Amino acid sequence: MVAPGLETIVTAEMLALGLAPGASEPGGVSFTARDDQLFAANLHLRTASRVLVRVAEFRATAFHELERLSKGVPWESFVREGGAVRLRVSCHKSRLYHSDGVAERVASGIAKRVKGATVSVAKRDSGADMSDTGRESAGQLFLVRFNRDMCTISADSSGELLHRRGYRQATAKAPLRETLAAGSLLALAWNGTQPLLDPMCGAGTIVIEAALIARRIAPGITRAFACEQWPCIDASGFGGLRDAARSQSLGRAPVAIVASDRDAGAIIAALSNAARAGVANDVEFARHALSAARVPGQAGLLLTNPPYGARVGDRKELRSLYAQLGNFARARLRGWTLAFLSADRALEAQVKLPLAEMVRFRNGGIAVRVVEAKVSA
Repeated sequence: MVAPGLETIVTAEMLALGLAPGASEPGGVSFTARDDQLFAANLHLRTASRVLVRVAEFRATAFHELERLSKGVPWESFVREGGAVRLRVSCHKSRLYHSDGVAERVASGIAKRVKGATVSVAKRDSGADMSDTGRESAGQLFLVRFNRDMCTISADSSGELLHRRGYRQATAKAPLRETLAAGSLLALAWNGTQPLLDPMCGAGTIVIEAALIARRIAPGITRAFACEQWPCIDASGFGGLRDAARSQSLGRAPVAIVASDRDAGAIIAALSNAARAGVANDVEFARHALSAARVPGQAGLLLTNPPYGARVGDRKELRSLYAQLGNFARARLRGWTLAFLSADRALEAQVKLPLAEMVRFRNGGIAVRVVEAKVSA
């Protein structure tokens, strides 16, 4: 699973890992993998939200049929005796449209094959258990999806959503998910070989993800994944894969990564997040207004996530802020690339530079475009 809009980017990531991506659809890209490749996908993909494994697919138009077919699913391959299971059910254009009824029959199938299993029904991905601040309940998650009477059952191999790298415990206003920050950088072809500046850094997610990219640090290096507990997988070699990932990382970012914000609380949050991510020495943080931001000597990329107006900031002040961003670029970023997340074409027009859309997605439910402009030298 991936945020809709980032499918092309995660496909490129998969190819770089030696995976063979198949068909893509909004929110996902399919692929076939060995156990070690499944683990590597969780460990290394910067823009994926979850890595799901297809467990079963069948047609069912009656509850007794669903219950019978559910008993044939190899649940014991993914859940140990006495284990906890969470079901997330969705039904679309199917005769079995009652999600609680579907969950009840599937739970019956699990109970027949996994002794002592406890089954609960999880909320949808947009629910409270999937928020940036909350934590998901324990247990192996299965996604049960009915579409036109076809039932698809997938096991979540990731556990907690992959954007939860573990470092972003302190937040500022309108936080940006780690996967979206990384996706924005990759959409702009930033690979850690040129300086990066974020003069409205908030909690520091963009620059921290940039430091992880620049140092080649696997985004999942400090966390565990659900597939490591699956009975069907021999996870004894996964420690070696983690060690190999650590050995490939650089000791220091090879380029300047500079972050600033006028809000003292944001800088405090960003510093603590960077420390938890292990990149505090790779990012230069300072409290500055936009106009006073330090620009590294070599031309590079400015990427920032300014207020959109939907949640933060007064409209008149925002027009002035976007105009100031354009003035700053023309005055001090000659030869640079200016890029930012935008949810309002009228606001981005205040920048007064020729902007090109690089990628679009939703951030906190708001439709956002990442746009860039090349600033004349």
